[in-house]
Amino acid sequence: MQANSRLVSLVEACEQRSPQHILKTAFEQFPNELWLSFSGADDIVLVDMAWKINPQVKVFTIDTGRLHSQTYQFLEQVRNHYSLQLEVLCPDGDELKRFTSQKGLFSFYQDGHSECCSIRKIAPLRKKLAQADAWITGQRKDQSPSTRNFLPEVEVDNSFSSQEKTLYKFNPLANMTSEDVWNYIRALELPYNPLHSKGYSSIGCEPCTRPILPNQHEREGRWWWEQAEQKECGLHAADIIARD
Repeated sequence: MQANSRLVSLVEACEQRSPQHILKTAFEQFPNELWLSFSGADDIVLVDMAWKINPQVKVFTIDTGRLHSQTYQFLEQVRNHYSLQLEVLCPDGDELKRFTSQKGLFSFYQDGHSECCSIRKIAPLRKKLAQADAWITGQRKDQSPSTRNFLPEVEVDNSFSSQEKTLYKFNPLANMTSEDVWNYIRALELPYNPLHSKGYSSIGCEPCTRPILPNQHEREGRWWWEQAEQKECGLHAADIIARD
């Protein structure tokens, strides 16, 4: 089946459907190299839904080397809670050493987070997704109205597809709100990152994440020194551009 016709078929199967239905479709259509990305934040909802459908779900997380200690502890808690084979992706040591030797540990406060994220997050993710046929993310429309407002339930991944292979990306939580997510977490008494109880709504690397104030949008705690339209690490940047 050609890539574009397959996408049409997937969209028809997933559009305006429940997260669980979208996950079932993903598992059925990509039984082998399908991976779920877990950040160690409120996408625990995605892990729980997927695990209940397929306990053998393949899950990875990216260890940038700059996460909060609470996030590392939470990742281990989730691994044990679901008996997951959680694969941890790490940046290339030599590339990271060159970068920090030249620019230090906090250059992103002056020249933006793009280069640091590229080394610590994008490069290891690209290497991992080169082996995948499709992946599942916890993106939601309400996380960043300026960049994710038109987030589809399934799409071709324009960031990580290659000429040789089309990579598909599922966003089962696209139409869930933060309130929906937390109602799910509380109703099922899921484990969650303790930083959420300290005002952290969107959790990333420790130097780039801070608690938000009342009435602030959740993404305002990420890369707070940059403009709203820049508050993406690059994992989904090409797809955002393609939707505009």
